[in-house]
Amino acid sequence: QVQLVESGGGLVQPGGSLRLSCAASGFSLGYYAIGWFRQAPGKEREGVSCVSTGDGSTYYADSAKGRFTISRDNAKNTVYLQMINLKPEDTGVYLCAVARTGSRCSAFVPGEYRYWGQGTQVTVSS
Repeated sequence: QVQLVESGGGLVQPGGSLRLSCAASGFSLGYYAIGWFRQAPGKEREGVSCVSTGDGSTYYADSAKGRFTISRDNAKNTVYLQMINLKPEDTGVYLCAVARTGSRCSAFVPGEYRYWGQGTQVTVSS
């Protein structure tokens, strides 16, 4: 059974850091591009970052550039999202998913991804 499980969220003050994990089971994550999305209450799901397989190309939404770093550990079947200098507007449920295109990242359109996890809550507040 293909499954993605996110973890690592929590409550953090503005300027703080978190590292999210996306652990895969039922398939080898190393063959696929993996994307991170987030969804705030009342807002649409938005893409945050994606990492391709092969050359490991990475992509970031403008809101994430310079603050978020995506990485993958294929041996652990896990993708990470390191977030620093967090802001209140980063608050939301963070979810990972597999790109439908396979090894290359798709555009940050939720319909281009599948096998969504349940998400992990990130709250940035003082």
